[in-house]
Amino acid sequence: MATVKLALVQFESALMDVAANVRRGLEFVEQASRQGADLIVFPELCITGYNTDVIGDRYHELAEDTGGPTVQAFREAARAHNINIVLGMALKLDEGGTANGAVIIDRTGAVAGTYSKVHLWEDERKYFEPGDVCSPYELDFGKLGVLICYDAGFPEAARTLALQGAKLIVTPSAFSIEDKHRWDIYYPARALENTCFVAGINGVGGDLRLFGNNKLANPKGELIVSGHLNEEDMQVLEINLDEADECSKLTPYLRDLRMDTYGYQA
Repeated sequence: MATVKLALVQFESALMDVAANVRRGLEFVEQASRQGADLIVFPELCITGYNTDVIGDRYHELAEDTGGPTVQAFREAARAHNINIVLGMALKLDEGGTANGAVIIDRTGAVAGTYSKVHLWEDERKYFEPGDVCSPYELDFGKLGVLICYDAGFPEAARTLALQGAKLIVTPSAFSIEDKHRWDIYYPARALENTCFVAGINGVGGDLRLFGNNKLANPKGELIVSGHLNEEDMQVLEINLDEADECSKLTPYLRDLRMDTYGYQA
């Protein structure tokens, strides 16, 4: 059995207070470790907070690369607490510019990879460079897919990860209450059509009214987590990744996909 214990954090960021958000995030890492979690996932841009109207060009100033103090602090925490981490933050790119990104850290404290949000939402394109790669990351429990927020609205993104063997896809997000109808649909739909586990991890609070309500759907498209509304929280639960293989035998969407018809590449 390929069991993984997840910790999904509904995080309330203090806008532009990186030090406070890092301290709070490290507290959640310690709490998740005490509960035996193998992987903890934070929301989109949780280190700076999410609000392009307020933060704007300061995202460039607040962005860090993987050698910066924020990633170093979480690398040390991952190693000390024996836990994998997905951290949403503004990332300085090697080629210049800033990404709305995520850093994937394994339980040894090594950076397993970084992800840059591919599909930028509204004013994000004023401040961030879009990514152009959807590939899973190798962790000790298997291949992990990472998307960010609006990416989940594009079935091609999740499918590309599933076709490359990801049985778990996590989606750090910053959804406001006006868009909750999409939030409620994305994760069961992406899980069902790809016969894998798909999670949405949302921020809380602020002028944009981020509402938490973390979601996790199983490979049948059934919701097995639907977190509290409008409060900081963390859901910890164990899943069995072998369910993805069992479901794909019963409903073989990936096997029967006519990639020749669509000219699809993964």
